[in-house]
Amino acid sequence: MADGHIELSKARILVTNDDGIGSPGIKLLEEIARDLSPDVWIVAPEQEQSAASHSLTTRRPLRISELSERRYAVDGTPTDCVMLAVKHLLRDHRPDLVLSGINGGGNVGEDLTYSGTVAAAMEATLLDIPAIALSQHFIDGEAVPWNTAAKFAPGVIRQLTRLPWPEHTLMNVNFPAAPPEHVRGVAVTSQGKRTIADNLTERLDPRGKPYYWIGPVREDGVGEPGTDLAAMNDRQVSVTPIYLNLTNVPVLALLKKVFR
Repeated sequence: MADGHIELSKARILVTNDDGIGSPGIKLLEEIARDLSPDVWIVAPEQEQSAASHSLTTRRPLRISELSERRYAVDGTPTDCVMLAVKHLLRDHRPDLVLSGINGGGNVGEDLTYSGTVAAAMEATLLDIPAIALSQHFIDGEAVPWNTAAKFAPGVIRQLTRLPWPEHTLMNVNFPAAPPEHVRGVAVTSQGKRTIADNLTERLDPRGKPYYWIGPVREDGVGEPGTDLAAMNDRQVSVTPIYLNLTNVPVLALLKKVFR
């Protein structure tokens, strides 16, 4: 565990996302961050980068546009944004905390492997900066209940930053698709697992040539008790610690017996 906690009133906070710098979720997160600290910087993608995962742009140059004081857009991925912020824009005074989101849509279960929101927090974690990914679940066809994230995010952030920060760990926070008055508290959860649906559609263009469209990458499920999926179904805020050392320790011990 890292020593001490993050004193938010004195912290430098970096805000980023994967929905793009003009999205309603990052505007809300910026407001929340500015209520927590006077030193807030925004560095986010110019365009939506949903499902970009932890991709890094290496085959072309990147450009940064200064939109206003402490507010920048990058023509790249969420990972690019965090790297450019930490290693260039804020290299003389690194962020004390990175907040990624608030994503329009949940990031639970298998979503974590695709999510640009989580990937931005992952990049910060790899750079030894505490990071929280925040996402607001919603029901297709209904308005995103941003007021739920607005009510619960500040308290969750304060609670998490009062703790010694665990090494190699980011916090993944999801708000349920329910109005604030219907939310049933906060649940500490593990990552759930759902059944992946058939999400590939083949169609023909006007010239009769086939093309393919990848749709939603998962199928909603109730989830096992204690998981982030179950929390969303129970109208609870989900807080999941995500550990970046991907080694399967029990299998490691088995392999050492085989390859000795």
